[in-house]
Amino acid sequence: MSATPRDPLQSADNAVAAYLQQHEHKQLLRFITCGSVDDGKSTLIGRLLHDTKLLLDDQLAALEADSLRHGTQNGQIDFALLVDGLQAEREQGITIDVAYRFFNTDRRKFIVADCPGHEQYTRNMATGASTADLAIVLVDARKGLLTQTRRHSYIVSLLGIRHVVLAVNKMDLVDHDEAVFTRIVDDYRALAAQLGIAHVTCIPLSALNGDNMLDASARMPWYTGTTLLEHLETVGIDDGIDDSRRDLGLRMPVQWVCRPDQNFRGFAGTIVSGKVSPGDEVVALPSGRRSRVARIVAGDGGDLPDATTGHAVTLTLEDEIDISRGDVIASAGAPPEVADQFATHILWMGEHALLPGRPYWLKIGARTVGASITEIKHRVDVNTQEHLAAKSLDLNEVGYCNLHLDQPVPFEAYADSRELGGFILIDRQTNATVAAGTLDFALRRAANIHWQHLEVDKVARARSMGQTPRCLWFTGLSGSGKSTVANLVEKRLMAMGLRTYLLDGDN
Repeated sequence: MSATPRDPLQSADNAVAAYLQQHEHKQLLRFITCGSVDDGKSTLIGRLLHDTKLLLDDQLAALEADSLRHGTQNGQIDFALLVDGLQAEREQGITIDVAYRFFNTDRRKFIVADCPGHEQYTRNMATGASTADLAIVLVDARKGLLTQTRRHSYIVSLLGIRHVVLAVNKMDLVDHDEAVFTRIVDDYRALAAQLGIAHVTCIPLSALNGDNMLDASARMPWYTGTTLLEHLETVGIDDGIDDSRRDLGLRMPVQWVCRPDQNFRGFAGTIVSGKVSPGDEVVALPSGRRSRVARIVAGDGGDLPDATTGHAVTLTLEDEIDISRGDVIASAGAPPEVADQFATHILWMGEHALLPGRPYWLKIGARTVGASITEIKHRVDVNTQEHLAAKSLDLNEVGYCNLHLDQPVPFEAYADSRELGGFILIDRQTNATVAAGTLDFALRRAANIHWQHLEVDKVARARSMGQTPRCLWFTGLSGSGKSTVANLVEKRLMAMGLRTYLLDGDN
């Protein structure tokens, strides 16, 4: 008896479904390339895209034609042209804007941001680093650590990126000398220790020739560590990035109040921390009103038994309480603080200098409030990390400042939560983003301020003295006799047996 033949179309469908299922659940790694001008950042990304065979035939043909036309690599492929898309970038041979590229391998998905190395575009680099999990800091083996290398590394540490790959590039131009690599590694590890960067992996490579990119290089047998792609595929994102961050509990900034009809009112947003289940007690901040979760609604309209960090969901509550866009739904047992004054680090991105007292809009999460810088405590020299006195901040400068808001907001320190601790400042007239910042702590302990119940109140005091308290205020020009009249009134009241006290500028 012969077996029933398998349907080839069904087998193909199953294979496609299995392939899609595999790629859907791959972990995503966001990383940036940064460093000084002409260290090879764009070339490194282009080489990764080329060697992982993610370029279509027409893209490869266009790359070869562009390489011949620009002639920067003597007839060879110029991989930097894959990401340097602006005409000015190709003409000058530098990266100006942040270029984002997506690629994937069998083990992981990647979003890479190629950041400009020129000092003028440091603010662009900070934009790319704001969402990154890992940073590749490139160093030209011939030049070693430069000023911009230190500047970018400082911003990497300021924005909370805990995993750094030191890519010592262009090793082919120093004859693949191990001593050169060792010297640069020692210098950078000293800098990383000073900046508090926890995890540094050092790799010698030649992005142009592909050495130690995907495969180990035979030209550097003295290096026995991981290749660049292997490290990107295996680095523990959760261990390396979040190991210093505490468990906050539920935090969900409300993006949208969903009310399709009179029978449904839910609060949509992405959970940035913790876990939630129906029946959990939650608190809405900054109002402080409490309720319990009734339902967790997914995007397709079905209910979920629970939701965790990264899930975009809609929560419905058992009680009708006032919650608006920008509020935060949090665990009632461990809510975040609410405050309106902060100590912050600010990277100034505006063309005009930051001056204390000028009003701006501050956007944190989905909430926008009025804000102003009340004081610049110091400016940070990003090359030496020295604290310098400053009355203003110019383009690309970093300062430690006191910030005042016109209304309180729920927050977490940036070290604990990027979503609730990072913000931008917006010019009120031009709507241009002029600064990015991180919250360190509140300037007052808002959570510890409570109204104290007084056992002896005004009524009890009045009853014990047998009189009703009153305040008389004498005003007038200087020399008009205010103090003289006040003294006469107090003298008469004392003669009547009433207890008084005179407050005057002279006493």
